[in-house]
Amino acid sequence: MSPRLQAGYALMMDAIDWGTAQRVGEMLAGTPPRSGIRAESVQPLAQDFAQRVSDYTGLALPAELPPLETVDRPRWIAANLSTMRPLMEQMAERLEGSSSAGPSSKRRQGWALGLPEAMRVASGMALGAQVGALTGMLSQRVLGQYDLAILDPSVTPRLLLVAPNLAQAARSLEVDEHELVSWVTIHEVTHAVQFSGAPWLRDHLAGLLRELIEGLEANVSLSQLFKLVDPGNARELIERVRHGDLLRLTVGEKRWGLVEQMQATMTLIEGHAEHVMDEIGADLLPSLARLRAAMTRRRSSRGLPWRVLERLLGLELKMRQYESGRRFCDAVVAAGGPPALARAWSSPETLPTTAELDSPELWLARMAS
Repeated sequence: MSPRLQAGYALMMDAIDWGTAQRVGEMLAGTPPRSGIRAESVQPLAQDFAQRVSDYTGLALPAELPPLETVDRPRWIAANLSTMRPLMEQMAERLEGSSSAGPSSKRRQGWALGLPEAMRVASGMALGAQVGALTGMLSQRVLGQYDLAILDPSVTPRLLLVAPNLAQAARSLEVDEHELVSWVTIHEVTHAVQFSGAPWLRDHLAGLLRELIEGLEANVSLSQLFKLVDPGNARELIERVRHGDLLRLTVGEKRWGLVEQMQATMTLIEGHAEHVMDEIGADLLPSLARLRAAMTRRRSSRGLPWRVLERLLGLELKMRQYESGRRFCDAVVAAGGPPALARAWSSPETLPTTAELDSPELWLARMAS
């Protein structure tokens, strides 16, 4: 990548128009019918769910459970843009520092500072539109979220339920709305208990993320990309993105292990929540089996635009995290009960590796040694 492209890319990253991102996100989000779901009706259940999760998992309750909030799609977009902004700014700082390093730094910086203001504004709006398009599409699907600012522990976590999506899902899946809302709440509350019961977990993820940001390479050349994939073969390009090859080139070989560690940790986090929501739900939700079957259908029946988007963004990994993580947790509990699974939350060293997630007996053997 040329010095001008490097410096310009960093500058554009720093100039994302977040207002444009919000507006574009809202346009793509659509306006589903208003929902009658209210946080006040679910809040009394949340603390009971948290206590049940704590009793089952052996993880300590948070000192104070974040209050449940029901949000619409625009408010969910705003929450996620707010969480995303510090991360994007740190990435921009890293790329700008990388692009200005070396003997030609003054020349590069001078070019960047000389970028016409109109181009900077246009670039910021274009990037804002791209970020907004992503969050707008995602806002159509998400049902709930434990909103945690990994890089800023001063930000209070939030428990969000996307009310119109829950109501829409209950209708399309033909399941009881109250039970679906309760089930999703158990999942998100489980995340809150995970991070309170394993207080090292947030710092562990933040450390991995910071190392990744520090290792971003601003000097990926077009020739490297051409060697990696034929730019005229769209299918091959998508497959390379799905398998992380382009990301691997960006972060560098030395830090690719950090990506794998983070993926393994997120797989445990998501799979554990899936396992727990079923275990707790078994005593509370009469139609749990129907809920699980309906959710599986929902995740596997995404339309063509969604499948393309998920492949390009690596979101299929999220679906695999739910599945492989839950299989790991199911197998460990079947072998040693909930106390065996609780050991995974003892320290960073007891987290399962990617290989152990695929073969839980390897993790169980390591914990027994």
